[in-house]
Amino acid sequence: MIIESMTFPPFSLSRLLTTVFAPKKGERVAVLIDLENTSQMKDLAFLSDETLTVQRKAHDVFYQGLKNGVAEELGLLGGELFAYERTGGSNLDLPDKAFDSDGNQYNFENDIYTNYDIILCVSTDSATAPLTAFAKQYGFRGATLHGLNDIILNSGLAVDYNIISIEAEKLRSALTKADAFQVDFQVENRNCTLELDCGQQEAQKSHGLCRGEEPDVANLPAGEVFFVPKGGHGEFPMKYSDGTIGIMEVADGRIQKASLLKGDAALIEEHNQKLISDPVTGELGELGFGTQILPVSGKDIQDEKILGTMHVATGRSDHLGGDLTPDKFAKARNATHDDILFSPSKTPEITVTQVRMVRDSKSIVVLENFQTAAYLKEAMT
Repeated sequence: MIIESMTFPPFSLSRLLTTVFAPKKGERVAVLIDLENTSQMKDLAFLSDETLTVQRKAHDVFYQGLKNGVAEELGLLGGELFAYERTGGSNLDLPDKAFDSDGNQYNFENDIYTNYDIILCVSTDSATAPLTAFAKQYGFRGATLHGLNDIILNSGLAVDYNIISIEAEKLRSALTKADAFQVDFQVENRNCTLELDCGQQEAQKSHGLCRGEEPDVANLPAGEVFFVPKGGHGEFPMKYSDGTIGIMEVADGRIQKASLLKGDAALIEEHNQKLISDPVTGELGELGFGTQILPVSGKDIQDEKILGTMHVATGRSDHLGGDLTPDKFAKARNATHDDILFSPSKTPEITVTQVRMVRDSKSIVVLENFQTAAYLKEAMT
Protein backbone atom coordinates (compact mmCIF):
# COMPACT_ATOMS: atom_id res chain seq x y z
CA MET A 1 0.00 0.00 0.00
CA ILE A 2 3.04 2.27 0.17
CA ILE A 3 3.21 4.49 -2.92
CA GLU A 4 6.33 6.49 -3.72
CA SER A 5 4.80 8.68 -6.46
CA MET A 6 1.24 9.95 -6.45
CA THR A 7 -0.72 12.91 -7.72
CA PHE A 8 -2.22 15.32 -5.20
CA PRO A 9 -3.89 18.69 -5.62
CA PRO A 10 -1.64 21.70 -4.95
CA PHE A 11 -1.33 22.54 -1.27
CA SER A 12 -3.67 25.30 -0.14
CA LEU A 13 -3.38 26.79 3.35
CA SER A 14 -6.86 28.24 3.01
CA ARG A 15 -8.34 24.85 2.12
CA LEU A 16 -6.45 23.08 4.91
CA LEU A 17 -7.58 25.52 7.61
CA THR A 18 -11.15 25.61 6.31
CA THR A 19 -11.42 21.83 6.16
CA VAL A 20 -9.72 21.07 9.46
CA PHE A 21 -11.15 23.86 11.62
CA ALA A 22 -14.18 25.39 9.84
CA PRO A 23 -13.05 28.65 11.46
CA LYS A 24 -15.47 31.37 12.42
CA LYS A 25 -14.89 34.98 11.49
CA GLY A 26 -13.11 36.82 14.26
CA GLU A 27 -11.29 33.79 15.66
CA ARG A 28 -7.65 34.43 16.53
CA VAL A 29 -4.87 32.24 15.16
CA ALA A 30 -1.18 31.88 16.11
CA VAL A 31 1.77 29.89 14.78
CA LEU A 32 4.36 28.27 17.09
CA ILE A 33 7.87 27.03 16.30
CA ASP A 34 10.61 25.56 18.46
CA LEU A 35 14.25 26.68 18.49
CA GLU A 36 17.32 25.38 20.31
CA ASN A 37 18.26 29.01 20.87
CA THR A 38 15.25 31.30 21.14
CA SER A 39 17.47 34.35 20.61
CA GLN A 40 17.31 33.35 16.93
CA MET A 41 13.69 34.47 16.91
CA LYS A 42 14.78 38.13 17.23
CA ASP A 43 14.41 39.75 13.82
CA LEU A 44 13.67 36.26 12.44
CA ALA A 45 17.38 35.41 12.52
CA PHE A 46 16.55 31.70 12.39
CA LEU A 47 15.74 32.10 8.70
CA SER A 48 19.48 32.36 8.04
CA ASP A 49 20.11 28.93 9.57
CA GLU A 50 19.84 26.39 6.73
CA THR A 51 19.42 23.50 9.18
CA LEU A 52 16.08 24.85 10.46
CA THR A 53 14.02 23.59 7.55
CA VAL A 54 10.88 22.88 9.60
CA GLN A 55 10.89 26.36 11.10
CA ARG A 56 11.46 27.87 7.65
CA LYS A 57 8.35 26.04 6.39
CA ALA A 58 6.39 27.37 9.38
CA HIS A 59 7.41 30.90 8.47
CA ASP A 60 7.10 30.74 4.70
CA VAL A 61 3.94 28.64 4.41
CA PHE A 62 1.90 29.27 7.55
CA TYR A 63 2.98 32.64 8.97
CA GLN A 64 3.46 34.34 5.61
CA GLY A 65 0.41 32.58 4.18
CA LEU A 66 -1.80 33.99 6.93
CA LYS A 67 -0.20 37.41 6.67
CA ASN A 68 -0.50 37.58 2.88
CA GLY A 69 -4.21 37.01 2.47
CA VAL A 70 -5.38 33.75 4.02
CA ALA A 71 -6.27 35.28 7.40
CA GLU A 72 -8.27 38.02 5.71
CA GLU A 73 -9.97 35.54 3.37
CA LEU A 74 -11.10 33.38 6.30
CA GLY A 75 -11.92 36.30 8.59
CA LEU A 76 -9.22 35.29 11.07
CA LEU A 77 -7.39 37.70 13.35
CA GLY A 78 -3.88 37.60 14.73
CA GLY A 79 -1.55 35.37 12.76
CA GLU A 80 1.40 36.04 15.09
CA LEU A 81 4.50 33.83 15.13
CA PHE A 82 6.03 32.75 18.46
CA ALA A 83 9.06 30.61 19.26
CA TYR A 84 9.73 28.51 22.34
CA GLU A 85 12.79 26.60 23.47
CA ARG A 86 12.97 23.12 21.98
CA THR A 87 11.97 20.43 24.48
CA GLY A 88 14.32 17.78 23.10
CA GLY A 89 11.81 14.95 23.30
CA SER A 90 8.57 13.76 21.75
CA ASN A 91 5.54 15.18 23.56
CA LEU A 92 7.43 16.59 26.51
CA ASP A 93 5.73 19.49 28.28
CA LEU A 94 6.39 22.88 26.71
CA PRO A 95 8.31 25.61 28.54
CA ASP A 96 6.49 28.56 30.08
CA LYS A 97 8.02 31.21 27.83
CA ALA A 98 7.66 32.15 24.17
CA PHE A 99 9.15 34.99 22.13
CA ASP A 100 8.19 37.08 19.11
CA SER A 101 10.42 38.57 16.43
CA ASP A 102 10.79 41.82 18.37
CA GLY A 103 12.32 39.94 21.28
CA ASN A 104 9.26 40.33 23.48
CA GLN A 105 8.65 37.56 25.99
CA TYR A 106 5.25 35.94 26.56
CA ASN A 107 3.84 33.45 29.00
CA PHE A 108 2.08 30.53 27.29
CA GLU A 109 -0.75 30.21 29.79
CA ASN A 110 -1.41 33.92 30.30
CA ASP A 111 -0.70 35.30 26.85
CA ILE A 112 -1.16 32.56 24.24
CA TYR A 113 -3.44 29.73 25.37
CA THR A 114 -5.99 32.21 26.67
CA ASN A 115 -5.83 34.66 23.74
CA TYR A 116 -6.03 32.44 20.66
CA ASP A 117 -8.76 30.20 19.31
CA ILE A 118 -6.57 28.23 16.87
CA ILE A 119 -2.91 27.38 17.50
CA LEU A 120 -0.71 25.82 14.82
CA CYS A 121 2.50 24.23 16.10
CA VAL A 122 5.10 23.51 13.40
CA SER A 123 8.04 22.11 15.32
CA THR A 124 10.94 19.68 15.40
CA ASP A 125 9.61 17.67 18.35
CA SER A 126 5.98 16.66 18.64
CA ALA A 127 3.91 18.83 20.98
CA THR A 128 0.60 16.98 20.57
CA ALA A 129 0.32 15.72 24.15
CA PRO A 130 0.99 18.98 26.00
CA LEU A 131 -1.06 21.09 23.59
CA THR A 132 -3.98 18.65 23.86
CA ALA A 133 -3.90 18.93 27.65
CA PHE A 134 -3.84 22.73 27.52
CA ALA A 135 -6.53 22.85 24.82
CA LYS A 136 -8.87 21.01 27.15
CA GLN A 137 -7.97 23.38 29.97
CA TYR A 138 -8.22 26.66 28.06
CA GLY A 139 -10.66 25.84 25.27
CA PHE A 140 -8.64 26.43 22.10
CA ARG A 141 -8.27 24.18 19.06
CA GLY A 142 -5.05 23.44 17.27
CA ALA A 143 -2.88 21.30 15.06
CA THR A 144 0.61 19.88 15.48
CA LEU A 145 2.72 19.47 12.35
CA HIS A 146 6.15 18.44 13.60
CA GLY A 147 8.82 17.40 11.11
CA LEU A 148 7.13 19.22 8.23
CA ASN A 149 8.84 18.83 4.85
CA ASP A 150 7.97 19.32 1.17
CA ILE A 151 6.68 15.78 0.69
CA ILE A 152 4.28 16.15 3.60
CA LEU A 153 3.21 19.60 2.49
CA ASN A 154 2.41 18.42 -1.02
CA SER A 155 0.72 15.12 -0.11
CA GLY A 156 -0.42 14.54 3.47
CA LEU A 157 -1.49 18.17 3.91
CA ALA A 158 -2.91 18.54 0.40
CA VAL A 159 -5.61 15.89 0.78
CA ASP A 160 -9.29 16.49 1.48
CA TYR A 161 -9.75 15.68 5.16
CA ASN A 162 -13.48 15.26 4.69
CA ILE A 163 -12.62 12.16 2.64
CA ILE A 164 -9.82 11.09 5.00
CA SER A 165 -12.29 11.19 7.88
CA ILE A 166 -14.74 8.94 6.03
CA GLU A 167 -12.03 6.43 5.12
CA ALA A 168 -10.66 6.39 8.67
CA GLU A 169 -14.15 5.74 10.02
CA LYS A 170 -14.48 2.66 7.82
CA LEU A 171 -11.38 1.13 9.39
CA ARG A 172 -12.30 2.33 12.87
CA SER A 173 -15.68 0.61 12.62
CA ALA A 174 -14.01 -2.57 11.37
CA LEU A 175 -11.53 -2.70 14.27
CA THR A 176 -13.52 -1.33 17.20
CA LYS A 177 -14.48 -3.39 20.24
CA ALA A 178 -11.53 -5.76 19.76
CA ASP A 179 -10.54 -7.94 22.68
CA ALA A 180 -6.91 -7.98 21.59
CA PHE A 181 -4.48 -7.78 18.69
CA GLN A 182 -1.75 -10.32 18.02
CA VAL A 183 1.21 -9.07 15.98
CA ASP A 184 3.73 -11.48 14.44
CA PHE A 185 7.22 -10.18 13.61
CA GLN A 186 10.15 -11.65 11.74
CA VAL A 187 13.67 -10.26 12.08
CA GLU A 188 17.08 -11.85 11.51
CA ASN A 189 15.42 -15.27 11.02
CA ARG A 190 13.74 -14.90 14.40
CA ASN A 191 9.98 -14.92 14.93
CA CYS A 192 8.24 -13.23 17.83
CA THR A 193 4.70 -12.23 18.77
CA LEU A 194 3.27 -9.34 20.75
CA GLU A 195 -0.28 -9.50 22.07
CA LEU A 196 -1.96 -6.27 23.16
CA ASP A 197 -5.18 -6.34 25.17
CA CYS A 198 -7.80 -3.77 24.19
CA GLY A 199 -10.67 -4.86 26.43
CA GLN A 200 -13.36 -4.25 23.80
CA GLN A 201 -12.74 -0.50 23.93
CA GLU A 202 -14.03 1.81 21.23
CA ALA A 203 -11.34 2.35 18.62
CA GLN A 204 -10.35 5.98 18.13
CA LYS A 205 -9.40 7.75 14.94
CA SER A 206 -7.05 10.56 14.02
CA HIS A 207 -8.89 12.01 11.04
CA GLY A 208 -7.81 15.63 10.79
CA LEU A 209 -11.11 17.33 11.63
CA CYS A 210 -11.05 19.67 14.60
CA ARG A 211 -14.27 21.61 14.31
CA GLY A 212 -17.01 22.94 16.54
CA GLU A 213 -16.90 24.15 20.09
CA GLU A 214 -15.03 21.22 21.64
CA PRO A 215 -11.34 21.94 22.36
CA ASP A 216 -9.11 19.53 20.49
CA VAL A 217 -5.75 19.24 18.73
CA ALA A 218 -5.32 17.49 15.39
CA ASN A 219 -2.06 15.73 14.57
CA LEU A 220 -1.40 16.50 10.90
CA PRO A 221 -1.07 14.70 8.60
CA ALA A 222 -3.87 12.63 10.09
CA GLY A 223 -5.18 9.21 9.14
CA GLU A 224 -4.96 6.43 11.69
CA VAL A 225 -7.03 4.20 13.92
CA PHE A 226 -5.63 3.67 17.39
CA PHE A 227 -6.13 2.09 20.79
CA VAL A 228 -4.68 2.65 24.24
CA PRO A 229 -3.80 -0.92 25.31
CA LYS A 230 -5.06 -2.14 28.65
CA GLY A 231 -2.29 -4.72 28.88
CA GLY A 232 0.05 -6.79 26.82
CA HIS A 233 2.61 -9.58 26.77
CA GLY A 234 5.07 -11.26 24.47
CA GLU A 235 7.98 -9.72 22.61
CA PHE A 236 8.71 -7.51 19.64
CA PRO A 237 11.77 -6.16 17.82
CA MET A 238 12.69 -2.49 18.00
CA LYS A 239 15.07 -0.59 15.75
CA TYR A 240 16.99 2.16 17.51
CA SER A 241 18.00 5.39 15.77
CA ASP A 242 21.55 4.12 15.06
CA GLY A 243 20.29 0.88 13.48
CA THR A 244 20.73 -1.31 16.54
CA ILE A 245 17.97 -3.90 16.85
CA GLY A 246 16.80 -5.22 20.19
CA ILE A 247 14.08 -7.60 21.31
CA MET A 248 11.66 -6.04 23.78
CA GLU A 249 10.27 -8.43 26.39
CA VAL A 250 6.75 -7.34 27.37
CA ALA A 251 4.69 -8.29 30.41
CA ASP A 252 1.88 -6.50 32.23
CA GLY A 253 1.62 -4.01 29.37
CA ARG A 254 5.20 -2.78 29.69
CA ILE A 255 8.60 -3.45 28.20
CA GLN A 256 10.39 -5.18 31.05
CA LYS A 257 13.74 -5.79 29.39
CA ALA A 258 15.57 -5.27 26.10
CA SER A 259 17.92 -7.87 24.65
CA LEU A 260 20.51 -7.24 21.95
CA LEU A 261 19.87 -8.83 18.58
CA LYS A 262 22.20 -6.76 16.43
CA GLY A 263 24.25 -3.62 16.95
CA ASP A 264 25.42 -1.64 19.98
CA ALA A 265 25.26 -3.56 23.27
CA ALA A 266 25.88 -0.36 25.25
CA LEU A 267 22.72 1.18 23.83
CA ILE A 268 20.69 -1.82 24.97
CA GLU A 269 22.22 -1.61 28.44
CA GLU A 270 21.41 2.09 28.61
CA HIS A 271 17.79 1.32 27.68
CA ASN A 272 17.59 -1.35 30.38
CA GLN A 273 18.92 1.04 33.00
CA LYS A 274 16.21 3.52 32.03
CA LEU A 275 13.55 0.81 32.34
CA ILE A 276 14.83 -0.03 35.81
CA SER A 277 15.08 3.56 37.05
CA ASP A 278 11.82 4.75 35.47
CA PRO A 279 9.65 1.70 34.67
CA VAL A 280 6.70 3.58 33.15
CA THR A 281 8.94 4.59 30.23
CA GLY A 282 8.33 1.06 28.96
CA GLU A 283 4.54 1.20 29.14
CA LEU A 284 2.87 0.53 25.80
CA GLY A 285 0.50 3.46 25.49
CA GLU A 286 -0.70 3.10 21.91
CA LEU A 287 -1.39 0.66 19.11
CA GLY A 288 -2.03 2.37 15.79
CA PHE A 289 -2.84 1.51 12.18
CA GLY A 290 -2.40 3.83 9.18
CA THR A 291 -5.41 4.54 6.96
CA GLN A 292 -4.10 6.71 4.08
CA ILE A 293 -2.41 5.96 0.77
CA LEU A 294 0.54 8.35 0.82
CA PRO A 295 4.14 8.59 -0.36
CA VAL A 296 6.91 7.90 2.15
CA SER A 297 8.10 11.21 3.60
CA GLY A 298 10.93 10.03 5.84
CA LYS A 299 9.07 11.48 8.84
CA ASP A 300 6.99 9.33 11.17
CA ILE A 301 4.23 11.95 11.44
CA GLN A 302 3.21 11.03 7.87
CA ASP A 303 4.69 7.56 7.43
CA GLU A 304 2.74 6.09 10.36
CA LYS A 305 -0.47 7.21 8.64
CA ILE A 306 0.23 5.07 5.55
CA LEU A 307 -2.21 2.20 5.01
CA GLY A 308 -0.54 -1.13 5.75
CA THR A 309 1.79 0.18 8.45
CA MET A 310 1.33 -0.23 12.17
CA HIS A 311 2.98 1.27 15.21
CA VAL A 312 3.13 0.93 18.94
CA ALA A 313 4.20 3.69 21.29
CA THR A 314 5.76 3.83 24.73
CA GLY A 315 5.22 6.34 27.48
CA ARG A 316 2.78 9.19 27.96
CA SER A 317 -0.79 8.40 26.88
CA ASP A 318 -3.06 11.03 28.48
CA HIS A 319 -3.57 12.84 25.15
CA LEU A 320 -5.01 9.59 23.73
CA GLY A 321 -7.36 8.92 26.61
CA GLY A 322 -4.88 6.90 28.67
CA ASP A 323 -3.91 7.53 32.27
CA LEU A 324 -0.12 7.83 32.02
CA THR A 325 0.52 11.51 32.77
CA PRO A 326 3.90 13.29 33.13
CA ASP A 327 3.74 13.29 36.94
CA LYS A 328 3.94 9.48 36.97
CA PHE A 329 7.46 9.44 35.54
CA ALA A 330 10.48 9.46 37.84
CA LYS A 331 12.09 12.18 35.76
CA ALA A 332 10.32 14.92 33.79
CA ARG A 333 12.61 14.46 30.76
CA ASN A 334 11.41 10.84 30.48
CA ALA A 335 7.73 11.81 30.09
CA THR A 336 7.73 11.32 26.33
CA HIS A 337 5.36 9.54 23.98
CA ASP A 338 7.56 7.70 21.48
CA ASP A 339 6.10 6.03 18.41
CA ILE A 340 7.74 2.82 17.19
CA LEU A 341 6.82 2.55 13.53
CA PHE A 342 6.95 -0.68 11.53
CA SER A 343 6.98 -0.14 7.78
CA PRO A 344 9.04 -1.26 4.76
CA SER A 345 10.67 2.18 4.60
CA LYS A 346 11.45 2.64 8.32
CA THR A 347 12.23 -0.94 9.32
CA PRO A 348 13.23 -2.94 6.22
CA GLU A 349 14.99 -5.42 8.51
CA ILE A 350 11.72 -6.17 10.33
CA THR A 351 8.62 -7.67 8.74
CA VAL A 352 5.19 -7.61 10.35
CA THR A 353 4.16 -10.93 8.88
CA GLN A 354 0.64 -10.86 10.26
CA VAL A 355 -1.69 -8.88 12.53
CA ARG A 356 -4.77 -10.62 13.90
CA MET A 357 -7.72 -9.04 15.66
CA VAL A 358 -9.32 -11.17 18.36
CA ARG A 359 -12.97 -10.24 18.89
CA ASP A 360 -15.84 -12.28 20.30
CA SER A 361 -13.73 -15.45 20.32
CA LYS A 362 -12.89 -15.05 16.62
CA SER A 363 -9.43 -14.43 15.17
CA ILE A 364 -9.48 -12.18 12.08
CA VAL A 365 -6.40 -11.39 9.99
CA VAL A 366 -6.22 -7.64 9.32
CA LEU A 367 -2.68 -7.13 7.96
CA GLU A 368 -0.16 -9.40 6.26
CA ASN A 369 3.33 -8.29 5.24
CA PHE A 370 2.35 -4.61 5.37
CA GLN A 371 -0.72 -5.17 3.20
CA THR A 372 -4.37 -5.01 4.21
CA ALA A 373 -5.95 -8.46 4.43
CA ALA A 374 -9.32 -9.36 2.89
CA TYR A 375 -11.27 -8.28 5.99
CA LEU A 376 -10.04 -4.69 5.86
CA LYS A 377 -10.23 -4.51 2.07
CA GLU A 378 -13.90 -5.39 2.28
CA ALA A 379 -14.44 -2.85 5.08
CA MET A 380 -12.94 -0.10 2.90
CA THR A 381 -15.26 -0.68 -0.05
